[in-house]
Amino acid sequence: MIFKSLTSRLLLLLALSVCNLTLQAQDGAAAADPNAGKTLFTNYCASCHNKDMKTDMTGPALAGVQERWAAYPKTDLYSWIRNSQALIKSGHPRANELWNKWKPGVMTNFTLNDAEIDHILAYIDGVANGTFGPKVVVNSGPVGAAEEPKKNNTLLFVIIAFVLAMFALVLSRILSNLNYMIATKDGVAGVARQSLKSLLLSRGVLTFGVFALVVLGGYTSVNQAVSLGRQQGYEPEQPIKFSHATHAGLHKIDCQYCHDSARKSKHSSIPASNTCMNCHAAIKVGSKHGTAELTKIYASIGFDPKSGKYIENYDRMSEDQLKEVFSAWVVDDQMKNRGKSYAAAEAEFNDQWEGIKEALTDPKTGDYKIQGPIEWVRIHNLPDHAYFNHAQHVSVGKVECQTCHGKIQEMEVVQQHSPLSMGWCINCHRQTEVKFDNEYYKNYYAKYHKELQEGTRKKVTVEDIGGLECQKCHY
Repeated sequence: MIFKSLTSRLLLLLALSVCNLTLQAQDGAAAADPNAGKTLFTNYCASCHNKDMKTDMTGPALAGVQERWAAYPKTDLYSWIRNSQALIKSGHPRANELWNKWKPGVMTNFTLNDAEIDHILAYIDGVANGTFGPKVVVNSGPVGAAEEPKKNNTLLFVIIAFVLAMFALVLSRILSNLNYMIATKDGVAGVARQSLKSLLLSRGVLTFGVFALVVLGGYTSVNQAVSLGRQQGYEPEQPIKFSHATHAGLHKIDCQYCHDSARKSKHSSIPASNTCMNCHAAIKVGSKHGTAELTKIYASIGFDPKSGKYIENYDRMSEDQLKEVFSAWVVDDQMKNRGKSYAAAEAEFNDQWEGIKEALTDPKTGDYKIQGPIEWVRIHNLPDHAYFNHAQHVSVGKVECQTCHGKIQEMEVVQQHSPLSMGWCINCHRQTEVKFDNEYYKNYYAKYHKELQEGTRKKVTVEDIGGLECQKCHY
């Protein structure tokens, strides 16, 4: 009896433990947030793994990753994500299988905790099975769409002005002749027929001419002032032929991976060369330009693509020393991968080296130094008196990059898509609906919430919450 009682108690305790572990596992699964996972994926994973989760990129497609690791404890998957090389060296079979397939590309080490990894995995599963995914960007209507270019009617106005001037001249001649005929008929002595010269130099004609010049000058000045600084369609050549169509379009790299400050700062910064190196330390030959453009990045930051290491004392090296380093890389690539002779490969490198020197020349001074930052040409530029905050639009307003910048994922060379004029911004604020499910809006705009619930209001736009107040954009 005592034995049976003890056995029953042990079984009960075991059952309770199993239930508790099951509930904890369920709570952990429920706590995994794909929304948080999306942000983490963008920050840590999107540079190497495709956002559709089903297509290989620098790294493998991630759909079904948990199923592929199901034969091992989940802690092994955590260890793989945090430090893949350590797990490979331990002899883990799954880790070594992946390494043999994808080497020599090394996955970056991450300081992510278990909960953060679970968020990422939940986001991966949600995108892969279609229950969670990015919204399709629709650029329609005046919001987010570029203004249609206005027709230039200058020639028409000139023709009309010329016709009116000729008409006025003819009419003046007719009136002058009529006055002469009346004076002659009335017998007024000393009346002469007015010549064309005297007519043009008369006070009335001169007064009208001065008035017309003032009006024309004022119109031209105001018109030019309104368009000052606008450069819609501006498409400058950059020092490096960077294709957004390849990176954002073909490989689906998230805009905020490279321009990461757009979600947390006023400015959307130009990425530094080390951001490029997150991928191009492994991808050393471009799909379109081979080594020609990527070598410019390596030359700027001091990376030897042949050895796969950063060069010591790089900033002190002479041009001849640098040329020797990159000559070895380019010539080797041209001979091995392009099948060229040594002489042809050497000639190709000389051409590429001139391109490197040109790309890294300081446009302000005309001097060049291979080592140093890349001088990208700025495209989008608002006037100093206009305030624009990227984080407010990207993180709070959830505005897609394409709304202002157009279909950036299709651009080989970036151009300014929108006019970025005051009228364009105002129209956007008048028509863009505010996502009113935010707790902040519920607390501060209770009146609008009540009207929405009662059906007396259909929508709340940015204009309704102060989006047209002058000081919002002009301090």
